[in-house]
Amino acid sequence: MNPMAVLYVDDDKDIRHIVNLSLSLAPGVTCRVAASGEEALKMLDDWTPDVAVLDVMMPVMDGPTLLGHIRARPQTARLPVLFLTARGRPADIAGYYELGAAGVISKPFDPISLADEIRSAVDRA
Repeated sequence: MNPMAVLYVDDDKDIRHIVNLSLSLAPGVTCRVAASGEEALKMLDDWTPDVAVLDVMMPVMDGPTLLGHIRARPQTARLPVLFLTARGRPADIAGYYELGAAGVISKPFDPISLADEIRSAVDRA
């Protein structure tokens, strides 16, 4: 399997921990986490992951707004971005794809299959 570097952004400390642990146990996957959109943008100043996975609902800068900032940067404009969200109604999901998301993973998610779900979405993108 090809190596995959993931940036996961979520304001919920427990979910960040679960995602980080889940992805870190998957073969070939490395994960860095950020607690906010602002923290994620600072990380992206000097590191470009293979994919970013963003929570939709975060204070100050939500996931869709962060996606806009990611797309505005030349070095990350084509970065595959997925949303991991509790907002999984069909209309919400369609809206995330319209914003340019490469995929949407609904909460609650299966930690065992999370890395495979992310890989599949990146491969489709």
